Amino acid sequence: MRLSELSGKEIVDVKRAERLGVLGQTDLEINEKNGQIQALLIPSLKWFGFKRQGDEIRVSWQHIRKIGNDMIIIDIPENDDQQE
Repeated sequence: MRLSELSGKEIVDVKRAERLGVLGQTDLEINEKNGQIQALLIPSLKWFGFKRQGDEIRVSWQHIRKIGNDMIIIDIPENDDQQE
């Protein structure tokens, strides 16, 4: 899949049933050696869309459950320390 095909898709957290953002408004963490996306970096937005400094949600690629036509469904564990 190309990055252009991902752009514009809404990112939805399945556990919280909450829209986190749109892929075109996020940053990507890319592995420099193999070119694969490792994580999505989603800015946390405040009231009226103003960005808070330094706050972002890091979603590891392994937490993406489904990429559909219009949205990307993610499933972030409550506590990553418990995930083994």
